[in-house]
This record gives sequence, C-alpha cells and structure tokens, in this order.
Amino acid sequence: MSVLVGRTGSPEGRAAVDFAVAEATRRGEDLIIFDLDGGEGGSGASDSVAGLADHPALAGLAITHRQPDARGRDAAGDLLDVAEELNASVIVVGIKHRSPVGKLLLGSNAQEILLGASVPVIAVKVPRSP
Repeated sequence: MSVLVGRTGSPEGRAAVDFAVAEATRRGEDLIIFDLDGGEGGSGASDSVAGLADHPALAGLAITHRQPDARGRDAAGDLLDVAEELNASVIVVGIKHRSPVGKLLLGSNAQEILLGASVPVIAVKVPRSP
C-alpha cells in the first residue's frame, strides 16, 4: 500500500506533498508523487524529489515519481489509474478556493479526483491570506 499525492507547483501542491510525507510516515507506507501539471511550473521529476531532500520526515521513506500518460488523457484520470494500478491506500490533493465561473471555465482536477476515486481522498487546503 502507498500514499499517492497529486502534486502541482502551486502553494496548494506543496502543502499536499508536505501532508502526504507526514501521512506516509505515519502509516509506514511508500510515497508516490504524481505531477498533475505534467512537469510545468517547475514541478518536474528532479524538482519533486530534490525539493523533498531536506524534508525532516523522509528518513526511510521510499519515494516513487509518476507523470501523466503522454497519450493525451487528462492528468486527474491518469492519477486515478495510478491509484488503482499501485493499490494506493489514500490519495492526497491540494485544493484552493475558486469562483463558480473559474470552476466552469477551467474544470477541477481535485473535483474529478474526489468524485472518481475508489480510495479515500484527503484534501489539503492552504489558508487564504486576509
């Protein structure tokens, strides 16, 4: 079993990774990092793992990195496929507040993951600044 985190280069994505590291450590499971933005915004494979190198909770934690499938399917669907394939025990995603128009125009990876997952999903929210 493993903890699967949907990572982006945003503050929400970084908060999700931090939470997932702690959750994988707590559960004694491996960590799988899945780049939802496909390596855009500085979240490529080397950045993901290198950015975690100084994380205090990484002792003894096995980390695997995955990217969306190059066949053109949406990243959220690919993450759900990886969750099934690797028998993930939980999925961790970062969320942020979006206007109704923003949701309509841009869609939502987090919503697709929440509604389509066959395992529990933990949604990590970064507090809005005043």
